[in-house]
Amino acid sequence: MASVTSGNQDQVLVENKLSARVLTLNRPRQLNALSFQMVSQLLELFQEYEENADIKLVVLKGNGRAFCAGGDVAAVVGYCSKGNWQLGAKYFGIEFRLNYLMATYSKPQVSILNGIVMGGGAGVSVHGRFCVATENTVFAMPETALGLFPDIGSSYFLSRLPGFFGEYVGLTGARLDGAEMLACGLATHFVPSSKLSLLEEALYELDSGDPAAVSATIDKYSKEPLLKKNSAYHRLDVINKCFSRKTVEEIISFLEREAMSKADDWISATIQSLKKASPTSLKIFLRSIREGRLEGVGQCLIRDYRMVSNIVRGHISKDFFEGCRAILIDKDRNPKWEPSKLELVSDSEVDRYFSKLNDEGWRDLELPRRPNNLPTFAVSKL
Repeated sequence: MASVTSGNQDQVLVENKLSARVLTLNRPRQLNALSFQMVSQLLELFQEYEENADIKLVVLKGNGRAFCAGGDVAAVVGYCSKGNWQLGAKYFGIEFRLNYLMATYSKPQVSILNGIVMGGGAGVSVHGRFCVATENTVFAMPETALGLFPDIGSSYFLSRLPGFFGEYVGLTGARLDGAEMLACGLATHFVPSSKLSLLEEALYELDSGDPAAVSATIDKYSKEPLLKKNSAYHRLDVINKCFSRKTVEEIISFLEREAMSKADDWISATIQSLKKASPTSLKIFLRSIREGRLEGVGQCLIRDYRMVSNIVRGHISKDFFEGCRAILIDKDRNPKWEPSKLELVSDSEVDRYFSKLNDEGWRDLELPRRPNNLPTFAVSKL
């Protein structure tokens, strides 16, 4: 175990609790952004725990005010800027194998989302069997504003949310609170943060890997939160009307029609979010989530790996590096996208992101056959 948890001051803390293992993401100053070391550690630990018959339950949580704010994309940009895009692709490959293992895991995983959950943070939680949100939870998939796209298999679980709510969440980067996560199915439970310590103790004392027993234990501390009056989930009819369209251009056009018929700050903000995002990112994600509606989680992750490899190689577009510069490095929040407009992003250009790379040493993501390869997104877990 020492070889797994040592180095760089324990970025993943491990606690033994009877038949449970508690893993705490431990980069609080970086909002627990997933480093190369962390995704590697988590993959190794989850593999080890699945093979250990004495371990029946895995609990994952974050140290500080975030569960996990996403993958450490700044580090990936650093690899690429030094001419080593293959190392950036390798990071995503390890992360996606971890997502796949969680999605097909034979033992219950309980993720406690008491804080920020974004991007890669969703990948290491939503794929698991139980996701516990609180009043402190802030969820988002903000990748289109970074010139990336919602990856980590999100085309699988977002496409299975009610109506076209997943398209809305993935394209706009909209933030959801814990009540909204529960309502749409991204979380399985809502537990007030004041009861989390009691919940954890009850889980550790349970000494069981029976999903029904774990769910019943969480139920004891759960409540049904009220959706805020201005919640986007109340706008599901408008979201379905607009985000069901075949193209991003049509989605924006229908939103603008709605805005003309009535003054609505939410619609205006939604339009602005779409217009500020990378046009390329919007188009490749819309195609990805539409394909994800008909695919298994493994297929979605394999496609994500092709897409992200094309992005970090940088031969098609530099939007990812420009987005990280504008949002994470210079922080001027004024990225210069290329192409700059949706109509300049052709279907043939989009196709290139979904193609295998013709590059020596690159291989498609290989995922093992798993006996538990079943749907695991929140709305169908129990």
